[in-house]
Amino acid sequence: MSAAGSSAARGGGPSGPSGLLDVLKLASVVLDTDGRIVLWSPMAEELFGYTAQEALGRYAARVMVDERHVELVVKLFADVMETGQSWAGAFPIRRKDGSTVLVEFRNMRLVDDQGEVFALGLAADQTTLRRLERDVALSTRMVAQSPIGLAVLDTDLRYVTVNPALERINGVPAEDHLGRTVSEVLPHLDVAALESAMHDVLDTGTPLVDQSTVGRTPADPDSDHAWSLSLYRLEDARGTVLGVALSVVDITDQYRAGVEAEAARRRLALIADASARIGTTLDLERTARELADVAVPELADVAAVDLLDAVVAGRPAHLRPAESAVIRALAVRAYNAPDALGAADPPGQVAQYGPDRLVTECVRTGRPVLVDEVKTDDFARIARSPESAEALARAGVHSYLAVPLIARGEVLGALDLKRIHHPLPFGRDDVLLARELAARAAVQIDNARWYQNARTTALTLQRSLLPSHPPVTGGLEVASRYQPAGATTEVGGDWFDVIPLEDGKTALVVGDVMGSGIDAAAAMGRLRTATTTLASLDLDPAVLLEHLDRITQGLDHSIATCVYVVHDPRVDRCRIANAGHLPPVRVRTGHPPELLELPTGAPLGVGGVAFSTTEVDFAPGDQLVLYTDGLVETRRHSLDERLDALLALLDDPARPLEEVCDLLLSALHHPDNHDDVAVLVARALGRPGGTT
Repeated sequence: MSAAGSSAARGGGPSGPSGLLDVLKLASVVLDTDGRIVLWSPMAEELFGYTAQEALGRYAARVMVDERHVELVVKLFADVMETGQSWAGAFPIRRKDGSTVLVEFRNMRLVDDQGEVFALGLAADQTTLRRLERDVALSTRMVAQSPIGLAVLDTDLRYVTVNPALERINGVPAEDHLGRTVSEVLPHLDVAALESAMHDVLDTGTPLVDQSTVGRTPADPDSDHAWSLSLYRLEDARGTVLGVALSVVDITDQYRAGVEAEAARRRLALIADASARIGTTLDLERTARELADVAVPELADVAAVDLLDAVVAGRPAHLRPAESAVIRALAVRAYNAPDALGAADPPGQVAQYGPDRLVTECVRTGRPVLVDEVKTDDFARIARSPESAEALARAGVHSYLAVPLIARGEVLGALDLKRIHHPLPFGRDDVLLARELAARAAVQIDNARWYQNARTTALTLQRSLLPSHPPVTGGLEVASRYQPAGATTEVGGDWFDVIPLEDGKTALVVGDVMGSGIDAAAAMGRLRTATTTLASLDLDPAVLLEHLDRITQGLDHSIATCVYVVHDPRVDRCRIANAGHLPPVRVRTGHPPELLELPTGAPLGVGGVAFSTTEVDFAPGDQLVLYTDGLVETRRHSLDERLDALLALLDDPARPLEEVCDLLLSALHHPDNHDDVAVLVARALGRPGGTT
């Protein structure tokens, strides 16, 4: 049925032709009361072989029936005409060519407006009729018994017929489909794309095969189902468009299997991503941020990484059942959830969670805590405070999961996860994934924690060994700085010293023990003590370095570089000896800054190499800048480039020494540098009782 035909049929107007009668080739014959043929249709010409001119006016029994059946036919004709009862059945008919064909008849009496009586016979070839009946019966059975949902919609996309399978799939009786559109029958489906596809099929005639869609129907309103849809246009024998046929196959099992396979693939990808991204450094906070970044938004919309405060401090933490948890927030990450982010403890903050809180339960028991569907009463156990609970409810948190961070059998803290935009609650697979991420990250976090504690210890030791000196000593004004390496690098063995000597002289020392950690700091302390002791003997700088060289050889194979300077204000000169260290810089008014040309010497601890002493002028107002290699060495620049940069910064001999130290560190030492730095700057003052 065409669009016009469909609308006209519903409105009672004329409709387009149907091809069914053409398939049947239904012949019509009208007889008068004498049995003469008065009307003869074109299909009768085709069925019986006589033209209208040959048949009209003749006795039908003589034209169409074999002599053996004439008497029977006359009786049947008389019964119809006298009683008015119709007669139907199959009867052998003789064609013009002498052949016989079995014809299905339906005969009935007609009366016109003048009271005249006629007999109407409708006839069709029985073979054709039986074939059509078989086709219809087969189609009806197939449609009714098919496990595939089948429907026919007219050109206005309204249901015309629906089979039982589609009734079951949709959960809607067939009678509630008829005359309605898909969107009216299934209002909870997004059918815009389906209806658009139907229009395309009607317009083009091109079938649409295996189009997948997902949604919910009244048959199972609480669960998503998946279907494979196929559409094709229906036409009659004349090519008139009748509508669109729809087949629906439930593929929910395959869809869910595919979803599970994709989820498994994504879980593996997430675990691989976590292995590559978590633990890139030994910085505790950065490692926690890396874990939160991996979890959001793939696994959760909000992720927080929290450690027990005692664990951060290096102490064991075993919570008793009624004990609160003191937790330090290390990292928090949220995806498009400002309210939930505001409810989280900011990184660095220490907060106390009561024994009834879910995160406390997680770190106390060392087991995951899951609230798949968060209800109003649950927020008080998830959040630390009533205000935070209100913020989480306002944000729309609907599912919560906390998994413990466990390393080497010790519970360090918890990975706290919340879902807001993610439509599904946390499930069993999510718990397994979160535990895997937490297990991998916990080892990295534990490594960073122990490293940080060890580094803090070494730094404390080193700082305790570095001197505190007055800004003016003997004939010198002095300023110094010590800058540890970046947070992910162990403490080195850099040191400096300012040692007052007899007769107003001052010894200046800058050195660097190779290696890092507590061993380097301890070796540095022993060398500093030895240097101070030897300096009190007023030895020549070269001789002092020889003694340090022998001492260093006994320090567990330690090697160090060192510059030793003795300033004598009475003669405005410095005596300098170098043991494999970078040369000092002398800054004088009226002269460009210069690297002093000194014999380099071998590092301390090598042994067997003589040292030499060099004397240089050092008049009042002159500056001497001593430093360790961490100030100027980088992986991206040559040493000459960096030394030139150092000299360029020392362009003002009158600049205050504290500012000089700050300038050098800020301009040359990057926070992520892998080496620590010691800087010592001295300016010569005037002789006692004289002028500068």
